[in-house]
Amino acid sequence: MCTAEGTVTHSGSNWRAAVGAYKHRRVIAMMFLGFSAGLPFLLVFSTLSAWLRAEEVSRAAIGFFSWVGITYSIKVFWAPIVDRVPLPIITRVLGRRRSWMLVAMVGIALGLLGMAHMNPTGDLRVLALFALLVAFSSATQDISIDAYRIEAVARELQGAMAATYQLGYRIALLVAGGGALVLADATSWAFAYMVLASLTLVGIGTVLMIHEPAISTDLSQRLDGGKSWFVAAVVNPFVDFFSRNGRLALVILLFVGLFRISDLLMGVMANPFYIDLGFSLTEIGLIIKVYGTFATIIGAFVGGALVVRYGIMWPLLAGAVLLASTNLLFSALALVGPDLVMLTVTITADNLSAGLAGTVFIAYLSSLTNTAYTATQYALFTSLMTLPGKFLGGFTGLAVDSIGYVEFFIYAALAGVPAIVLVLVLMRAERNQAVRHA
Repeated sequence: MCTAEGTVTHSGSNWRAAVGAYKHRRVIAMMFLGFSAGLPFLLVFSTLSAWLRAEEVSRAAIGFFSWVGITYSIKVFWAPIVDRVPLPIITRVLGRRRSWMLVAMVGIALGLLGMAHMNPTGDLRVLALFALLVAFSSATQDISIDAYRIEAVARELQGAMAATYQLGYRIALLVAGGGALVLADATSWAFAYMVLASLTLVGIGTVLMIHEPAISTDLSQRLDGGKSWFVAAVVNPFVDFFSRNGRLALVILLFVGLFRISDLLMGVMANPFYIDLGFSLTEIGLIIKVYGTFATIIGAFVGGALVVRYGIMWPLLAGAVLLASTNLLFSALALVGPDLVMLTVTITADNLSAGLAGTVFIAYLSSLTNTAYTATQYALFTSLMTLPGKFLGGFTGLAVDSIGYVEFFIYAALAGVPAIVLVLVLMRAERNQAVRHA
């Protein structure tokens, strides 16, 4: 992989090297960009669901409201613009990746401020429009941050970059999840959203401090030569991916679309589930969001170390199994009721699994990209990663009303089985390819 700075000379099998990767300055900076990426997500997803449920908005409406998040799943449609089109004036000053990051962060801040001034019971449609602005800006931010992360360092550091990204992301989820709930419980939802809007300054400050990766300013243009913009920006990224992977490309795309489906299905109904079960907003904030975030961070760093130590595929299989199986604990919790011990056990297992699987999956997706088309190809993968789960998530409120929480979480667990099978297929294909090239 061509990168702007730094390669790792040590063996991937060295545990000391695995830990030392986290000292790289761009690996450290990725934590703050991860925070910026994670901040808006829950504010248009589960935190917003809690707000709506607390205002006695119906579960069915909450489920349909989650379709705002489909914006993250269709970002591939405007990723070529983010990948190739410079913004007037600002791109000349900051570079392509940083300029798009900055504009997106400003959009997130404005959308959150707009949401803060809405009343869900009377302004639900306007609230949805502001949430859509946040989601669109957040998805655009993701495109540019993902491209920066892949281009900024050598391939050997991608696991570490994914882990610190996850660290920052999970800290943001802690703030936007547990922090928002506790703050809303003590003050108001409007004040909580205004405070969170101010935290977009973390990302804005980071963008102004980091350097643009060299590849995004010269390599892509050098590769495209005199070709038309449309061919270079839209057609070539997809042709490149299918030409490199052949018939296996469709299997890869199917796997990407199914890997997180069980996690996404249960996520829409998670906060309504906790509230309906009888937990207070403070208990949800402290145990599920605060404690759970630390468990996720531990899982993320374990996942990053496993990628450096063992490669990607075996940890990827472990992540797929864990994501599916931990949903069964939520079914058990639904049977037990509002028991804090059982809640803690469930959150520990679920968040450790999510952190580990998230880091490994990010590293896997990064390994699939060609740096000539970083933003567009990675946006394709992350769009597919969330689209099936986000679409089906819109119906989860109806499902819970129909079959109840116990059965719902069992079905969510079973939805993860195809991803496990596809990991095994990809592992076999990788072994066969290694034999052919031996």
